[in-house]
Amino acid sequence: MGAEATCKATFKRTSAQGKARLETDVLQFRGGELKLTIPFKDIDRVAARGTKLMVRFSGGTASFELGSAAQKWAEKILHPPSRLAKIGAKPEWRASAIGVSDTKFLKELEQAIAELALGRLARDRDAIFFGATDASELARLPALKKHLKPNGALWIVRPKGRPEISEQAVMAAGKAAGLVDVKVVSFSQTHTAEKFVIPVAARSSHP
Repeated sequence: MGAEATCKATFKRTSAQGKARLETDVLQFRGGELKLTIPFKDIDRVAARGTKLMVRFSGGTASFELGSAAQKWAEKILHPPSRLAKIGAKPEWRASAIGVSDTKFLKELEQAIAELALGRLARDRDAIFFGATDASELARLPALKKHLKPNGALWIVRPKGRPEISEQAVMAAGKAAGLVDVKVVSFSQTHTAEKFVIPVAARSSHP
């Protein structure tokens, strides 16, 4: 989802101004001494009341003053997009998956697209999903890039909160390979995925 807003939140008689962020399966807030991380699976009830988003979960009830966006956030929590929808998978896609261990995702993807090459690369890929657990593996990005269509996407799937492969390292490696980052999604409870594409100006010369 990636929705983000600066707002006032209230929880257990404590209010603070800060930043709320809506991810695929979690609602977060950071502001002053108030820090909330609310997984969707722990939410009992969610509703928009005027300009406020009211969220009741296992820890209590929190409110977020989101203005006109309150209803939209409530809908996103109640009806989150599927992982494939966030990625933008299309029936005509021909993709490769290298080093991705999420078997559920691989099965979903294989059923949703025209072709999925597991564990191997092929030419003219609409998307390549590359699973990496250490920054040293990012040296493969230039080689992976060669197998993309000019308008294809390289998704780097990495564990969350692992210093051996930080967001900074991924972004730097993508840039060094001549790619630009355009999207970040929460791939699962344990993994994040960053989307990289070939710059528009460089696509005409892409092999």
